[in-house]
Amino acid sequence: MSERLRVAAAQLVSVPGDVATNVASAVRAVEQAAADDARLLVLPELFLTGYVMPPPIVEPDDSALVPLDDAATAAGLLVLAGAAVPTPEGRRLSLLSFGGGVRRVYDKQHLVEGEQPHFVPGDHGVALDVDGWPVGLSVCYDGSFPEHARAAAQAGALLYVNAMAFFAGSEHRRDLYYRSRALDNGMYVLTAGLVGRCGDAEFNGGAAVHDPEGRTIVSAPAGSEAVVVAELDRRVVESTRAAHPMLADVRDLGDVVRLAAG
Repeated sequence: MSERLRVAAAQLVSVPGDVATNVASAVRAVEQAAADDARLLVLPELFLTGYVMPPPIVEPDDSALVPLDDAATAAGLLVLAGAAVPTPEGRRLSLLSFGGGVRRVYDKQHLVEGEQPHFVPGDHGVALDVDGWPVGLSVCYDGSFPEHARAAAQAGALLYVNAMAFFAGSEHRRDLYYRSRALDNGMYVLTAGLVGRCGDAEFNGGAAVHDPEGRTIVSAPAGSEAVVVAELDRRVVESTRAAHPMLADVRDLGDVVRLAAG
């Protein structure tokens, strides 16, 4: 179990339907993250297939994904990347993991209005073990719900990661959501975001890592592709939760009773 964990967040442009081009971009991001000794790299929402509706899809066993898995494996790096994936229940907006095989590890649970006609929501959260660090997984709109990050924290997560695609103009909400999720739960939060044009939409990036008090440790430059790396310290989570014990002190508040004034 490692006291420290180096993590990387990517801010990248995605080409709709061009899995090979997006995989090549992801491989370059792996090389950058590995050069800075990261152990985990998170790529944006729907990065591999592009954020357009209706979405292109990719099977986890598609040969086009092999170069990314090979690069992650060679670097000793776990990579999480968003994709539209077909399943027996319907199309899922998923996170795939790379590095020793491709796996579908998480399905987005909260779908925004434009996604709802095209995807089936996930039915459970996930905490993924990375070098002994429980890592809560989320995709974009999931992070707008305090309950989602709280469930991950209550399951033991020390880090909450979000693969996102925020439209241009939403920068204030984007940053406030994830800094708040960190402060709410005394845990690190990592965000990886699409940037630039994808289909008919413009995306605003937002790749960053926030500490357990919601302070930004590192963030990508606005408007450009980048991979940012931060080192996390388990002791910082422990000391923050001891000083600000909202996670431990949360109570079942019962029903809200409405009373007439006067």
